[in-house]
Amino acid sequence: MLVRLTGRLDAVESDAAIVTLSVGLTYRAMLPAGATDSLTSRVGETITLETLELFEAAGQGSHLTPRLIGFVTPTDRRFFELFTTVKGVGSRKALRAMAAPTGDIAAAIARKDTAFLRTLPEIGARLADTICAELGGKVDRFITPDTLGALVEHKPGAGSGGVAAQAIAALVRLGESRPDAERLVALAQDRDPTIDTADALLAAAFASRPG
Repeated sequence: MLVRLTGRLDAVESDAAIVTLSVGLTYRAMLPAGATDSLTSRVGETITLETLELFEAAGQGSHLTPRLIGFVTPTDRRFFELFTTVKGVGSRKALRAMAAPTGDIAAAIARKDTAFLRTLPEIGARLADTICAELGGKVDRFITPDTLGALVEHKPGAGSGGVAAQAIAALVRLGESRPDAERLVALAQDRDPTIDTADALLAAAFASRPG
């Protein structure tokens, strides 16, 4: 199985990249919607794509067509593999739906933000509900420090107690029990008493979780 592709980026199509290897082989790799913009400015450069090989049924299943999918990062590939376990999310639908950064989508799933999910291509109200139900508690590893802040409900004028409460509430939305969330936040505050924002406190508490 082809798991990584390094070569010259010859072109970026609406849904795919054309990459030529040093040995002369040229591959067409389908891309998540969010990757096309970032790669367009790199045409002519040497790039590396993390890849998956899939076979799609065609002609009522009479034969299989090989498809190569390329991802900018290993994290995007792993998220795609998880995303396509959801009932009703096939490979092409998942690629079109991945128009936002992986961390943003994961954070939306964690906080059950179906309104955000419905803004993604191919995701309607019913499918957004299904995604949250099937992936809730499974996407934590895809949430980055940059996207943790989206889980915090910011309240103007909140003091240190309010900051802790916001971080605790965000951890609960991530699936932690309230006692565990309170313990993690208290531990983060003990380790760094200078933390004064809910985003930073949540990131510190999130990073200290076991496993």
